[in-house]
Amino acid sequence: MSVVVLLVSAAACSEVGGRHARDVYVLLDVSGSYNAKLDAANPAINYLLATLVSGDTLTVARINSGSFTEKDIIGKVTFDDRPSVANEQKRAFRQRLDQFFRDRHASGYTDISGAMLQAAEDLQASNAGRRYIVIFSDLAEDLPHGYVRKTRLPLAGVQVIALEVAKLPTDNVNPQQYVDRLAHWQKLVTRYGGIWQVLNDPANLSKVFND
Repeated sequence: MSVVVLLVSAAACSEVGGRHARDVYVLLDVSGSYNAKLDAANPAINYLLATLVSGDTLTVARINSGSFTEKDIIGKVTFDDRPSVANEQKRAFRQRLDQFFRDRHASGYTDISGAMLQAAEDLQASNAGRRYIVIFSDLAEDLPHGYVRKTRLPLAGVQVIALEVAKLPTDNVNPQQYVDRLAHWQKLVTRYGGIWQVLNDPANLSKVFND
């Protein structure tokens, strides 16, 4: 499937971003261990589309075998200050996502670090006062042979939300594996100045975005 970026700027706004604006970057894990569970992300994405307003930005991208690339961006939109235009942007964005969910294929590996770096660099360039990364994944990184991910993540001030972290079959045998995965990513995010949070219910996103 060819992936295109749906990028619509808020041309009518006097300023895109600003301290009251929100920039949200959603990462969807399409690896073999998580791809079948990915439809569970739709309610959260619908919530974000309903909640984000003029001047806010929403990006949705894949986590696959090699994710430090803009080619994995499924869609990106900054909402216009005219309600009718913003509603049309949301409708078109949802249609693009529907196509992605229908046509997606599982990847052989899982480059979470690369996807996080791509998201962090995108948010670093944002003028938004509040910046978020929302991750749908089992958080089990599995890099292709030869891939190295030791780069500093520019996450200062970014809130990283792991939503409904899926358990692997082996986690039932040894739950410490699950605990260790969460601890690893929490340590990585906070080391670089990010704020880490795990939410087990998409409904709890309202507590984050209504603060």
